[in-house]
Amino acid sequence: MSALTTENGATPAVGEPPDTGARHKLTAVTGLAALSLDAMASVAYGPEAIVLVLATAGGYGLGFTLPVTLAIAGLLAVLVASYRQVIAAFPDGGGSYAVARAHLGRRTSLVAAGSLVLDYVLNVAVAVTAGVAALTSAFPELYGDRLWICLAVLVLITGVNLRGIVDSARAFILPTAVFIGAILVLIVVGLFRDAPVSTAASDGHASVLADNATTVGALLLLRAFASGCSALTGVEAIANAVPSFRAPAARRAMRAEVALGALLGVMLIGLSVLISRFGLQPVEGVTVLAQLADASLGHNWAFYVIQFATMVLLALSANTSFGGLPVLLKLLARDNYLPHVFGLKADRQVHRHGVVWLAVVSAGLLVFSGGDTNTLVPLFAIGVFVGFTIAQTGMVLHWRRERGPKWMAKSVLNGLGAVLTGVSAVVVTATKFHDGAWLIVIALPVLVLAFEAVHRAYGKIGERLGVGRIPEPPHRERSLVLVPVSSLTRVTSEALTAAVSLGDEVRALTVCHPDPEDQEATEALERDWALWNPGVPLVRLPSERRSLGRPITVYVRDLGTTEPGTRVTVLIPEAEPERLWQRALQNQRGAVVAHAVRRDTNAVVSRLRFRC
Repeated sequence: MSALTTENGATPAVGEPPDTGARHKLTAVTGLAALSLDAMASVAYGPEAIVLVLATAGGYGLGFTLPVTLAIAGLLAVLVASYRQVIAAFPDGGGSYAVARAHLGRRTSLVAAGSLVLDYVLNVAVAVTAGVAALTSAFPELYGDRLWICLAVLVLITGVNLRGIVDSARAFILPTAVFIGAILVLIVVGLFRDAPVSTAASDGHASVLADNATTVGALLLLRAFASGCSALTGVEAIANAVPSFRAPAARRAMRAEVALGALLGVMLIGLSVLISRFGLQPVEGVTVLAQLADASLGHNWAFYVIQFATMVLLALSANTSFGGLPVLLKLLARDNYLPHVFGLKADRQVHRHGVVWLAVVSAGLLVFSGGDTNTLVPLFAIGVFVGFTIAQTGMVLHWRRERGPKWMAKSVLNGLGAVLTGVSAVVVTATKFHDGAWLIVIALPVLVLAFEAVHRAYGKIGERLGVGRIPEPPHRERSLVLVPVSSLTRVTSEALTAAVSLGDEVRALTVCHPDPEDQEATEALERDWALWNPGVPLVRLPSERRSLGRPITVYVRDLGTTEPGTRVTVLIPEAEPERLWQRALQNQRGAVVAHAVRRDTNAVVSRLRFRC
């Protein structure tokens, strides 16, 4: 291909630089905005998840909030270091799927892919419902319309992503920056407070703290740790979408991963310190983050800024899935585990089919849940823990095979992470099983079986097509073109002109039904045909039933017996009106014939459009 020719085969205008696609890809900053919203938004519910579990052990249990958070922050550091290594080792993206495919076998890689697919889809539904829940908490009169609001937010995010991942990143830079800035200000100001400035947000709300509980067992700490690990969802998204970054893609992605880990760690630890400093207790109807904002900044405009920023970021954190899942689907399609249409790119480097599929499935989940976050949360985060465990186990094998510098230390790091996330996956699944986690236990193997079915289907198709083998050289065969007609018009003339240009022999076909009206119309057509004398025979195909496609397909199949070695083409003429709405006025006879011939014969189907 010429250096002046684009991927689509077009030649750019003189003086116009060729579009390499770089401007439609991410920098480290825009990548952080596009792919880290899920992880950033988790600070709104991660610390609260820890507190709610520890509250079952009373005030004594809340004293373990900071140690549990520090353990989660340690796991976060392990995950960030691990995924930096994944980015460097697998710059084509795919995260845990790519790692497992290279080191753990095909079936394990499909389990990783399935877990990521489920997590990404659930993330969209949870993020949108959580954001809308924050809105309806501020404006209770909207509660009855929360499902429609959720769907409207989903349509908005989908529309932005269909314009390209860079446009979505630019649109979300401001709310991301506002949220991060607001949380950091809350933490810094709170560290200078000796006591809460205000408790107005929680006044009048019932406490959920257990009474007379003075012991904390290992199982409770494990449950708190596993629940708090929901704050780690989204850490893998950057490693999954490395090809979306500008060159050098791996280096930019690693910078974004480190920045995400640093910001998320600081915010989680800072909020946990403030929870212990102010002695906050969870109450019904008010989030822990709202109580912290009230205690640090007071019940004023700053309090509402944090609430609004949290609401917006929670809703927009669905964008992480729109950035990561289409790339994963592209890799699965490349490996023949999904329809190849998911591997196609539209303008602006958009995997449009992946974006639309994600939106449709997420909309179904929203309708299923009625826009209720609590219905979806028990299903959330299990998939990502499975992906974490598989990715880090695969990286242990990667370092053992590579035997590069410090391979032992890297193996130990990844092995520790695999153990921690594996334990978290088991604990979360066990504790949330009756709350809906059983759906994931069923859905994951079903999804893996679906991948396998698609792969087998592509294998059979490839075998029949002779993919990978040199085919026979082409040779010429006799060509017969059949043209279905019902009347004499300019369309008929154009179709016969095209037909005689294509084939060695041309025949016109007309279907005749036994009704007196149809018999009369057919006889009139035959008289007009004889007077016109186009040099093409008109073949009458009688049909006892009111069928149009079947008589033609029977005739085509009979030709295979009576005239072997003949290539049959069915050329279907159709008038195409100028206005789109006028197409609804057509009888769709051409579509009926094309469908029947394509379904029941091996003939070539060609539809000739005559533009009116």
